[in-house]
Amino acid sequence: MSYLMLLALLGGSPSLQLHGASFESLDHAVAEIQPTMQTGTLLVTKGDCLAVRVYTQSPYTHVGAVVIRNGHPVVYDSANGTGVRCLSLEKYLQSQSPSEIHIFHPKQPLSQSRAGQFEAWLDNQLGEPYAVKHFLSGERGEGLHCAEYVTDALMACRLIKARQPARVSPASLVEGVTKHGIYSTRQTVRVEEPRRAVNPESGWCAGAWDDTKACTSDCWKQTRGWFLCR
Repeated sequence: MSYLMLLALLGGSPSLQLHGASFESLDHAVAEIQPTMQTGTLLVTKGDCLAVRVYTQSPYTHVGAVVIRNGHPVVYDSANGTGVRCLSLEKYLQSQSPSEIHIFHPKQPLSQSRAGQFEAWLDNQLGEPYAVKHFLSGERGEGLHCAEYVTDALMACRLIKARQPARVSPASLVEGVTKHGIYSTRQTVRVEEPRRAVNPESGWCAGAWDDTKACTSDCWKQTRGWFLCR
């Protein structure tokens, strides 16, 4: 699969020394970052969803949680239009394209007991519908939004405490786990769709038609990201 490009910016110190690395395919990108994944890793997206940006006053719009299963990372999240799901790392990165994803790792690897509790909670919620209306009230409602889902899993393994998980946003979750030294950021990745190849043999009309289709598709994707949210 080669329709995505991933730019990995590696670093860890407060001054964050960045090193860019581009990959020809998503497979290569996954192979590069997969070894850094561990159970409990959080993938926090800086996306386009206007609703989340407005209500939370933060560019963070989505969060997923990683579990290592049979040596391979899988990602759990609660997505609009889908609900609670579990995806391979590759498919999850696809679902978040185009966007910037900040990768947060636990400062101390989860014990076997905590990792089991974390995974069990995530698994037990699979299939639950996505819901975000109760974020405003803080009261539990039918369904889960992404930050609520991940917060509940972290609470289930006694890694954090939260008074109102329904009121937790991706931004406040990041603030809480980093401020208290539970998590630290190690990587930032940018998932992009590559530029479309231009056929030099196509005529002006064919080229203009292709450009029109591409522009329409890009506009739809941008609008969908603003209002539907991933």
